[in-house]
Amino acid sequence: MGAYTWTPTIALHAGAAIASILIGAVVLYRTKGTPAHRLWGRVWVALMLTIVVSSLFIYRDHYSWIHGLSFFTLAMLPRGVYLARKHHIKQHQMTMVSMYFGALVIAGIFTLLPSRLMGQAVWRWFGI
Repeated sequence: MGAYTWTPTIALHAGAAIASILIGAVVLYRTKGTPAHRLWGRVWVALMLTIVVSSLFIYRDHYSWIHGLSFFTLAMLPRGVYLARKHHIKQHQMTMVSMYFGALVIAGIFTLLPSRLMGQAVWRWFGI
């Protein structure tokens, strides 16, 4: 298995992931149900779709277990939007918070492993 290199797809994926972590944190922290919440929520969903679709083009020889998160997220995003539109707010909140922590935070931690491209970049930046 060779090392990953920074392709446009990987750069798009990483940029969307970083933006979605930041925007998602703001959406989760701020007042819910406001026009701003809905606007930034839509931006977050679009970023998550960008992450999912781009991830399907990032692999070495085959998909790994982490791609399972992509398929899970692809199924859960429309569910989260549907629940909000139907005013099932508790379920919407649980779905979106689960995706934020599962698909972004936990997956993000795994990207920091030294064998991963993002991990190599981050650790090199810290001089490690």
